[in-house]
Amino acid sequence: MKLKTVFTTAALMAAGCATAQNDSIPRVTPFTGTADYRTWSIGVYGGGSWAFSPFGNNDFKNYDFHNAGLTYGAYIKKQIFHAFGLQLDFMRGQVKGSQKANQTSFRTTPIGDDVFAPVSKFKTDINWSASLSGVFTLGTINWLNKQATVIPYISAGGGAIAYRPQVSGSSDYDYIDDKGYAINQKPGDRKPFFIPVGVGAKFNVARGVNIDLLYKVNFVNSQYFDGVAGSGHNDKFSSVNVGVEFALGKKSKPQLAVVNPAAQLAMDLWDRNQYLKNQLDEANQKHDEDVASLQQKIDDLNKDSDGDGVPDVHDKCPGTESGIRVDGSGCPLPQPKQIIKQEKVVVTQEDRKVVDEAIKDLQFDVNKATIRPESFQSLDGVAELLINKNFSLKLAGHTDNTGSSELNMRLSKERAEAVKQYLVSKGANASRIEAVGYGDTQPIASNDTPDGRQQNRRVEFTLY
Repeated sequence: MKLKTVFTTAALMAAGCATAQNDSIPRVTPFTGTADYRTWSIGVYGGGSWAFSPFGNNDFKNYDFHNAGLTYGAYIKKQIFHAFGLQLDFMRGQVKGSQKANQTSFRTTPIGDDVFAPVSKFKTDINWSASLSGVFTLGTINWLNKQATVIPYISAGGGAIAYRPQVSGSSDYDYIDDKGYAINQKPGDRKPFFIPVGVGAKFNVARGVNIDLLYKVNFVNSQYFDGVAGSGHNDKFSSVNVGVEFALGKKSKPQLAVVNPAAQLAMDLWDRNQYLKNQLDEANQKHDEDVASLQQKIDDLNKDSDGDGVPDVHDKCPGTESGIRVDGSGCPLPQPKQIIKQEKVVVTQEDRKVVDEAIKDLQFDVNKATIRPESFQSLDGVAELLINKNFSLKLAGHTDNTGSSELNMRLSKERAEAVKQYLVSKGANASRIEAVGYGDTQPIASNDTPDGRQQNRRVEFTLY
């Protein structure tokens, strides 16, 4: 009863822990072989053994807890497919049994006589056993969880088992030799072929860690495993084991034996669907950006910075002032020319006489542009002439070649400007008076004589 409670508690704890593993399942790509999985594992186990099985022909039928033996071992496993793997087992232990009524076995008396003797119980030491079994997984598809947390399986195989049986009636145990005779000395190991057949379940409690529960019937190819040969059939014994299995390889890879293929296929489809969604989102985002960029370009093409009604892209004359009429290229249309009819200006002899008089009376301070007072009266006449008759006047200043050319050019200009300023001060229109200086570039007499230089120092008045 105690052993049953332990097994039940272990199974419930394993199932509860395994449920939490669904949120961290490594992803693999379906239909790509076993390279993305962990296929090798190792395990250790221990449990009880009994000298009976569900298949009948049990020689010792006391099935209480005191007749339980102990078995333990280890294994290495290679998972070939999701539902099939090969497992190499190594086991040691002991099988015991008792019978309410004594069995009969051969014994050897001290004087060498063969006699039948009663056998009430036996004890067989399993010094070692090795077997290779195929493990068939019954269900890795779990429609409720992403990973198969409880994996039922069956196994069957074959191998060799090395054992030594001892029998007892009412006294000490005696060993059984190769022919089934009871002897006092310890014989060598028997090594017959045996077939282990089991049914069990694995509970995935962590990534790469499984709790392994297994019930196994071991069919031994010998009648003497329990020390009793009188029944005429080969012996068998049962074992119930609890073990821990560890997957080998990279932790990032899932264990092939516990992977739910349907869930992996679904996750792959989810990943592909999410990838396509992301691609579609990126395409939509790019489309929106392209539309916004195109709209901005259209807005730029329709932009009319100067407001002349012609978009900038077609405007060949940007910056047109407001109110100016333009053509289709944004350039101003030709404006109608304003025809101004000028009155014919007639300069009379009297007018020329006034100007000549002013030229003759015009005097400046030496090397200066200051007009002397004795020139004012004549200049007043010229100013009055300009005001009354709306004449235009050109004033050209000249000098002799005394001094530098730069000085003469400046002095001639300043004297012409001085005459202009005087006439403007008397009311003449400044826009109708032009003042220029020519320096010593246009002499009218020789600069070699004082008289010639005097003639060259002049301001010419031209009425028009």
